[in-house]
Amino acid sequence: MPITARMSPDQLDAVLREALEANGQRFTEQRAAVYRVLRGTTDHPSADEVFTAVRGDITDISLATVYKALETLVSCSLAVKLTYGDGSARYDARTDDHYHSRCLVCGQVRDVPGEPHEVLPHIDAGAGFQVRGYRVEVVGLCQACA
Repeated sequence: MPITARMSPDQLDAVLREALEANGQRFTEQRAAVYRVLRGTTDHPSADEVFTAVRGDITDISLATVYKALETLVSCSLAVKLTYGDGSARYDARTDDHYHSRCLVCGQVRDVPGEPHEVLPHIDAGAGFQVRGYRVEVVGLCQACA
């Protein structure tokens, strides 16, 4: 089932179940809750933010379980882990090639609109290099921090 912007919880669960089973993992309600939180936001949350959101539905879930669920989603290509030099990480359910802007003060991460091939000029990665995707981040100050 192709992933679309607006999917019902049942459709999201079906996508999750299929991806987990294809990667030798099992479907759990905790993983489903974490996936629904990620798919339901464009804010690129940290693991702590996902934990807080999921606790609204599953009160006894642990932070360790959320971390494990996020890493499982990343390993099944259902999410992307955005890591930074300071050791922090944020998660994105959009797995297509796209760019981000990140505020150096508050850490907010947002999607940059536009198609990757329209935003940047052609990059020569070297003879024989086969480009498989892009990871570009624009850093600066968001409107609130500027």
